[in-house]
Amino acid sequence: MARNASLSGFPEWLPSERLVELHVLDTLRRTFELHGFSSMETRAVETVGQLLRKGEIDKEVYALSRLQDEDNGAAAKADPNQLALHFDLTVPFARYVVENAGYLAFPFRRYQIQKVWRGERPQEGRAREFTQADIDVVADGELPFRYDVELALVIVEALSALPIPAFKLRVNNRKLAEGFYRGIGLEDTAGVLRSIDKLEKIGTDAVAGLLKSELGATDEQAAAALALASIRTEDTSFVAQVRALGVTDELLEEGLGELEQVIAAASLRAPGSVVADLSIARGLDYYTGTVYETVLVGHEALGSICSGGRYDALASKGSRKFPGVGLSIGVTRLVSRILSQELATASRSVPTAVLVTLANDDSWIQAQDVAAALRSRGISAEVAAKADKFGKQIKYADRRGIPFVWFTDEDGAHQVKDIRSGEQVAADPAVWMPPSADLHPTITVAPN
Repeated sequence: MARNASLSGFPEWLPSERLVELHVLDTLRRTFELHGFSSMETRAVETVGQLLRKGEIDKEVYALSRLQDEDNGAAAKADPNQLALHFDLTVPFARYVVENAGYLAFPFRRYQIQKVWRGERPQEGRAREFTQADIDVVADGELPFRYDVELALVIVEALSALPIPAFKLRVNNRKLAEGFYRGIGLEDTAGVLRSIDKLEKIGTDAVAGLLKSELGATDEQAAAALALASIRTEDTSFVAQVRALGVTDELLEEGLGELEQVIAAASLRAPGSVVADLSIARGLDYYTGTVYETVLVGHEALGSICSGGRYDALASKGSRKFPGVGLSIGVTRLVSRILSQELATASRSVPTAVLVTLANDDSWIQAQDVAAALRSRGISAEVAAKADKFGKQIKYADRRGIPFVWFTDEDGAHQVKDIRSGEQVAADPAVWMPPSADLHPTITVAPN
């Protein structure tokens, strides 16, 4: 189980826990690269003006100042040129695309795995420093809708390879929702979306109250908006359910057709994992079409582990537009749940497979030769620092979780011992290999 961090909101992992995190990161990296996404990284800081130009998240930003500066936090936020740590990877990525457009090949397929910082109240699933793993496709001018479908399938494949419970990728379309609200006479579609986005937190009655008190909706309009939000299907039957509500609007039809494409493809490639959920709104205002949120089945209280959507106007340079679609996986949120629920464990906490012992202090150079021969063939090895009694050296290996101990006698004969079974055999450092399961630490997934 993960330890509580001594500084709240800034998690640190023990070596065995870090191996679980690395397994998650390596799995995501491998999946993204199999689908042709290129790795990139942006700087950790942006100007406050850049960070706050989209969305209402100013309370979550960590501003930077030197210790000798006298500016307080409020003054820093008032200065758009003040530096601040990035709170997500999408806004910095949009800036990166604009600044480097002349050097990128479009459509640009990118994945980015990096730490971000938010000044939130720490709790399970929410940290102040955490790792995100993003994938995006960005175009110069026009981005075919097919990428909205592809990214859903890539994320399903990536999440399916992780040691996590079953999940549901919930998909909606902002055009569908906004067109529907417009069709029932609610013109402040952004306000309706913000209210609908609170459904899971405050419930239908409270959302209906918000729609009526803050947006002037009638009882009939509030009921219609909530009826739309109640639709959830694992196939394209949601189309008929929406049309049965009797609302007509051109934007609604466009969004309905786009969402149908995503769900039709997903029901063939990943049946049961992707759901049309018309309550999904996403709070950030730069999303313009498809929106995604993902929850672990049985762990819904953890919140979304992966979210994102289509953004058509986040990145621009003069009249030049760079529309994109992307998703972000909350790696730290996932790893915290994996560790706290013991969903996966590492076979050992160190990479070392072999400890090369010392018969005496003069044998250190010879022991280094043995270790070098093992390392040349990809076997992690370390050499004992002192020629203690063999029993003490073996105890050191056991305490570290090293499975094998290597001995060399005065005549140059070699033996290797599996300290778990006690089996000891003659070995040649030029050819000996441990069992494949012991070559590297492995991650064991708990049975369902």
